[in-house]
Order: sequence, then C-alpha cells, then structure tokens
Amino acid sequence: MSLEWRQEHAGSQGHQLEGRAGELDAAIRNWPRRADNDPYKRGLEQLAEALRPLLPTDHFVIGYNEFCRPSISEAVEQVIGTGAARVLVIPTMLTPGGVHSEVDIPRALEELRRAHPAVAIEYVWPFDLRQVAVLLAAHVTRAAQASSAAG
Repeated sequence: MSLEWRQEHAGSQGHQLEGRAGELDAAIRNWPRRADNDPYKRGLEQLAEALRPLLPTDHFVIGYNEFCRPSISEAVEQVIGTGAARVLVIPTMLTPGGVHSEVDIPRALEELRRAHPAVAIEYVWPFDLRQVAVLLAAHVTRAAQASSAAG
C-alpha cells in the first residue's frame, strides 16, 4: 500500500489503516518464501550469488523494497552494523521510470542517511543505459547464435 494512498485515506480511520497496513506488510514480508513459491526472490538471490564475487566488498546483503525481508532499510542497517563507513545500494531495476527506483528507494535511503550521517550511503542508479544495451545485445546475440547452431 503506497504512502500516498495511506495519506489520502488518513481521515478518521487513518490510525486504523496505518496499523492494518503495517500488519499486512509484516505478514507479507515474513511469509515463508522458497524457490517454488517465489521465483523472483530466488532469481534475485542467484543474481546476488553471481555478483558478490565480482564486487570489492566483504559485506553484501540483499534488501527488498516490498514483499520480502530484509527490507532495504533492514539490509542497510545490517551492513552498517558490521562497521561499514560506506554502503552502496544497487537496485535491480535497469531502466528509469519506475516509482520504486525513483521514489521509494531514495525516500528510504534519505531516512537512513539522516539516522547515520557518518555513513556514506550511495544509490548506484540510474544505470548507464548504453552499458545495459551492450549487455542485453551480447546476451541476445549468443542466444541467436546458439539457436542457429542447434537448428
């Protein structure tokens, strides 16, 4: 449930709605997720496993904007708890235009920056779309070549 919706409907039932929204968010985030019932989460974990050894860091955690745990805030707090003085937040959204990457994540990071002014919390986004295009073109080319060789 978006913050904007909650603010619009905050009248006399605002506290009830806010409380219920928090309960529902917790229930969804704490739902037991496995590869067979949440393929997106498993896919993100596989991406993280492939990315982890390519990055120059000892502290690498996954955080979720919604639906899963840990939340982005919880994940950043976890890294800060290890003593990190710098945290890089890398979203999986490749292109601009989404409310999560452009609004939700920056809002969460601003709150974290206020809470941890001594820690550099950097949002590594938006991506260079030319580099994204090169990656996608290479993948499509390999797939097309494999298909031609098999056919």
